[in-house]
Amino acid sequence: MFERYSEQSRRVIFFARHEASRYGSRYIETEHLLLGIVREKPRVLETRFPQKWIPRGSSAGKHIRSEIEKHITPGERIPTSVEVPLSEECRKIMKLAADLADNLQHRMIEPEHLLLGILGVEKCLAAQILSVQGIKAQDVEDELARGTFPKKEPTPAILSLNHFLEAINSSSMDDLMHFFADVAEVIDASGRRLARNEIADSQYLFSLYAKKNATYFVEDAITETGGLFIASVIWNNALLASQERSWIHRMTVTFVQDANASWQVLFLQVTPIQPFSTASE
Repeated sequence: MFERYSEQSRRVIFFARHEASRYGSRYIETEHLLLGIVREKPRVLETRFPQKWIPRGSSAGKHIRSEIEKHITPGERIPTSVEVPLSEECRKIMKLAADLADNLQHRMIEPEHLLLGILGVEKCLAAQILSVQGIKAQDVEDELARGTFPKKEPTPAILSLNHFLEAINSSSMDDLMHFFADVAEVIDASGRRLARNEIADSQYLFSLYAKKNATYFVEDAITETGGLFIASVIWNNALLASQERSWIHRMTVTFVQDANASWQVLFLQVTPIQPFSTASE
């Protein structure tokens, strides 16, 4: 997902992570995402809705933070070394933002798309704060529709990555093998190193990611250069409270072009990410 994010939108996510840490939250919540937007691009609200939004003598950031702090109880600050995943509501927002960019044929996902995604998850705290201030989804969508954002042109490498991830999430091992190059290697979450023939024989290698509750998003992607394309993907299982604690994995995938200029997986490594845990765990 993040390979389509503009530099400003990537900084929005970075600032949202910082805000979650500041308030001691186990997850990046919608209010943190909203704070990230106004920190990176405050004029996205100030210039479009000045009469509705900013009280005299205040600023977008101060006003939003003040409203948010009326509804939350800050906890102990979380170290930056601890992984803080996106909440389910934030994942919905990011999915809505991507869908909107697709519908408008925008190549990049901008802070405005994220703002509209927030407004689309109507029951979340960030949306409720915006709604009270009179901010409406249609206003933002109209602005986006009239905008001059670049049209989306997904590259063959990104399309191959998307097809590969969709296949992992829904296919059997036999259906996945055509994505791998002849000299492909995989390092799984336990540290095992597997050659291509061993990958084919490992029927349960990707079984975790083929379950209904497994979700993923592209954390980062390096534009293809010299016949190589590298992407970092975060996988998470959204388990019910009655089940065991959730896992989070980072999957780093390197694609290489074959003789026909098609993209195949050359190397894949899975690294477990330790979820935030309480002292009692």
